[in-house]
Amino acid sequence: MTPAIMLISKARIRHTVHEYRHDPQCTDYGHESAQQLGVSENQVYKTLVADTGKGLINCIVPVSGRLSMKAIAKVAGVKKLRMADVALAEKTTGYIAGGISPLGQKKQLPVFLDESALSFETIFVSAGRRGLSLELCPQDLLKQTRGKTGRLTE
Repeated sequence: MTPAIMLISKARIRHTVHEYRHDPQCTDYGHESAQQLGVSENQVYKTLVADTGKGLINCIVPVSGRLSMKAIAKVAGVKKLRMADVALAEKTTGYIAGGISPLGQKKQLPVFLDESALSFETIFVSAGRRGLSLELCPQDLLKQTRGKTGRLTE
């Protein structure tokens, strides 16, 4: 059980854990997840960690989309940002790349969720390791993480 699953279970938030066989040769984790789970890439969300220069943030966008640095900077209220160093993201969140969950992080980073998630009853996010996803209501994710929404994709 991962910290993400423990947190969401303790909070009594309705969710479903989905496990699938991760191919160690695959580095396109989000697409692999959607394919293995048999769901649209629009409903599977990847957690990307960005560096604002003042700290790290979680940017949660659909696998089918591409994070817009200009859009996330505007939503986060910063002038510019860049993708975080992978080693720093892993150390800060406590998860490995391809399995970074927005929930149960070692140091909970601010969460920004692409507004497209609100069009779904449930979305899929990483449960804290490759090959493991959490399906939950996007409003519950926002409530648990005190996240904000906005247009984050190009």
